[in-house]
Amino acid sequence: MSEKLQAPYRYDIVGSFLRPAKLKDARAKYKAGDIDEATLKAVTDECITDLINKEKAVGLHAVTDGEFRRSWWHLDFLWGLKGVAKYDYQKSYKFHGAKTRTDNAELAGKVAYNPDHPFFAAFRFAQQAAGKGTVVKQTIPSPTMLFRDNRSDNWPEFYDRRADYLTDLATAYNKTIKHFYELGCRYLQIDDTTWAFLISKLNETADQKTEHAKYVQLAEDAVTVINKALEGLPADLTVTTHICRGNFKSTFLFSGGYGPVAKYLAQLNYDGFFLEYDSDRAGDFSPLATIWNKRPDVRIVLGLVTSKSGELEDEGKVVKRIHEAAEHVPLENLCLSPQCGFASTEEGNILTEEQEWAKLRLIKKIAEEVWN
Repeated sequence: MSEKLQAPYRYDIVGSFLRPAKLKDARAKYKAGDIDEATLKAVTDECITDLINKEKAVGLHAVTDGEFRRSWWHLDFLWGLKGVAKYDYQKSYKFHGAKTRTDNAELAGKVAYNPDHPFFAAFRFAQQAAGKGTVVKQTIPSPTMLFRDNRSDNWPEFYDRRADYLTDLATAYNKTIKHFYELGCRYLQIDDTTWAFLISKLNETADQKTEHAKYVQLAEDAVTVINKALEGLPADLTVTTHICRGNFKSTFLFSGGYGPVAKYLAQLNYDGFFLEYDSDRAGDFSPLATIWNKRPDVRIVLGLVTSKSGELEDEGKVVKRIHEAAEHVPLENLCLSPQCGFASTEEGNILTEEQEWAKLRLIKKIAEEVWN
């Protein structure tokens, strides 16, 4: 089928890439005090430019900066908002089989838009490195990430009503997204592990009325805040979301099919959904119909190629799974990508850069076979 290119693309990426050894070394030296910030920035700029050239060479329609300036996929952004501070959680996040660093974010005042958020300068550099005619995809974490891991337990210190806190959070995001647009961004992705968390919690509490109601309220709050954040955006800005089950050194946080949250996802005003389907932990494709029936114009990007290991998927099996998904959603509404980024934190997943690029070449090859 011939078609006009539109995001999300038939073959696409989630966003993060493995940090090259040169960048990891520079970050370690900076933390040790052996190099200054200007030197670290110069190395980071060089590595991002090299990455973007590789992304273009592999044939991607949209590129990212690999999240090379970040330590975490989410916390670095949250720390950049007004009213959010960094603190030591003193706990590892509960990944299966790995311990994380203990950084976290917390409310330190009323949440507000920061016109000097460091992600704006990062986007400008990526856009410059990509050059005219290349789409730069900007990734940011969902506002719902402030709901989790004790990050907003202290909201009553700054707000009389939780609804006011949620409104401020949505407004800060709305202004942030609009400024990305002013800078030239036309493709933005909001990454979110909250829905996978809710899948687990809604399943676990199904027979516990009071506890279950708490997570239903969290889901409803998430819909409210996300949709308020997306209000009034320009028509030519594509905003997608990636629903993640956790990604740290190739481990995971959550399991379960999309069924318990599909009705909430269907209410979200996104242009596309990047959904993880690289293992049995994701369940079957039937919940996709719930989203598509409510949003027949939406694109669903199937994360059928794992970023958690270097083993290359069987091409025929991936094609077969795409057609299985097409039993629930029209093929024209489907796309293909890795199930997640390759390095949601600076540590990165357990595969090589060569394997990372082989995965992307395979995705492109399959997409061209299926949709062309």
